[in-house]
Amino acid sequence: MSSLTGGSYPPTLEDAGEQDRLVQTVKDWTIAHGLAVRPPPALVGDSDPEGVLAMSAPVTLFPSPFPQSCFEDASAIQTKYNELYARISQDEEFLGALVQEVAGGDEFIANLWNVHLRVKKEGYVQDLSLGLFRSDYMVHQDGDSLQIKQVEFNTIASSFGGLSARTSLLHSHLARTEYPLLKSPIHRSALELPTNGSTEGLAAGLAAAFRAYGHSALGHPTCVVFLVQDGERNVFDQRHLEYALQSSPGADADPIPVFRLPFSQILAHTTLAPSSPARQLLYHPPHNPSLTFEVAAAYLRAGYGPGDYPDAAAWEARYQIERSAAIACPTVLSQLAGMKKVQQVLATPDAVSATPSALRRFIPDDESHSALWKTFTNIYPLDTTPAGLEARRLATDPAACQRYVMKPQREGGGNNFYRGAIPRRLAEIPEEHWGSYILMEIITPPPVVNTILRNGKLEHGGVICELGVYGTCLWNQRTGEVLRNQESGYLLRTKGDQSEEGGVAAGYGCMDSVRLL
Repeated sequence: MSSLTGGSYPPTLEDAGEQDRLVQTVKDWTIAHGLAVRPPPALVGDSDPEGVLAMSAPVTLFPSPFPQSCFEDASAIQTKYNELYARISQDEEFLGALVQEVAGGDEFIANLWNVHLRVKKEGYVQDLSLGLFRSDYMVHQDGDSLQIKQVEFNTIASSFGGLSARTSLLHSHLARTEYPLLKSPIHRSALELPTNGSTEGLAAGLAAAFRAYGHSALGHPTCVVFLVQDGERNVFDQRHLEYALQSSPGADADPIPVFRLPFSQILAHTTLAPSSPARQLLYHPPHNPSLTFEVAAAYLRAGYGPGDYPDAAAWEARYQIERSAAIACPTVLSQLAGMKKVQQVLATPDAVSATPSALRRFIPDDESHSALWKTFTNIYPLDTTPAGLEARRLATDPAACQRYVMKPQREGGGNNFYRGAIPRRLAEIPEEHWGSYILMEIITPPPVVNTILRNGKLEHGGVICELGVYGTCLWNQRTGEVLRNQESGYLLRTKGDQSEEGGVAAGYGCMDSVRLL
């Protein structure tokens, strides 16, 4: 298998003085420019009761090589993916059938669907839906061929748009100032570093929703609310989007009011407008309860996993957001469109399935269908269909399972089971609940070498890179009209090649940027 790295790139920095200089530069730059996270409790213990500490986000010392053709293919196809998932979210019949297949073994999915059914019964009052999406890929090497293959599609809390742009700026800064001074110098002209507009692109999507909502019929100022987790460590990533959104109208216009509200406090600080059939969502800032804002857009950076719903009140909070007039990012149906089960029915090869892939249902034209299909890897159900029974055989075979990863209907990292762990996990699950999982062929990337700076320590060796491409889409859920559909920058996450999971916030991966080859 050929490698994307070789020769003197990236350098190993065996000289301690040279290493220390570059590390110190990275640590200072990341803090000075907000490429940072809050430290985990395990690192600081009780020494930061006021929550004032910050630390550099884990990051590579050098941009990782990435095939230019694969990067361009992933960027070019994002608007087609935006369109695909907007259409899926509008197909209640399709989503409902898949929910029924997995709900028996997945209470979280069942509860999300019940929120939708409750709102449907009384009637939705907001037709517009906003998606801040991210499609994740790895490069798959088959002989001399390199292709992008989709890992997953994220429809909720697609994170790191704020930090990814800053990682690109970090590596550009190092390419101008530090890399040329190394004993094995790397000159800026030798690095093809693409610009990354992820922060501004995602903020522009939120601004488009804010403008589409229009003025308050009740006379209140309108705002955008970020719904976040308690104790959020990835706060700076979110803040960068907030700051870009607040400055998006331009210097001569009033900034868009943006507020952060913990998901656990939705019912405490929001209400629906009394006696108003439009069900406007009103926000009462806890720092000044005399003020009232009307929420134009509710951006969920929480609510994507069971941990955000510890009790019935949390589900009532999600119901309040869903039934209100605020433009939700995402709606419940858009969140359900991101189920791994959806990805599976789109990508299951026709040769092993009793029915054709569902992709044609949403993308009938041949050119777009072919472009999307090429990005799929083989994914199978674990149900009792012919394809599912074959997948069960593969998943329980000690040798065959080494080529697969088993995934539940979850976001956020740390939820998957790889290779030899699959049979053991299945043995722990009642067989009637196996259909809540999918089985996906493992993508085989070309070898890459890099150095990761994590918690002040260096890790040098083989790495695996995962490219995420952001997209923003604003559409009318009732008519299907698309008001906005744009590719919006990229994220590169890198992990050691001995790690199965890649989530940065979950502690597995690190921030990186692309060096095009």
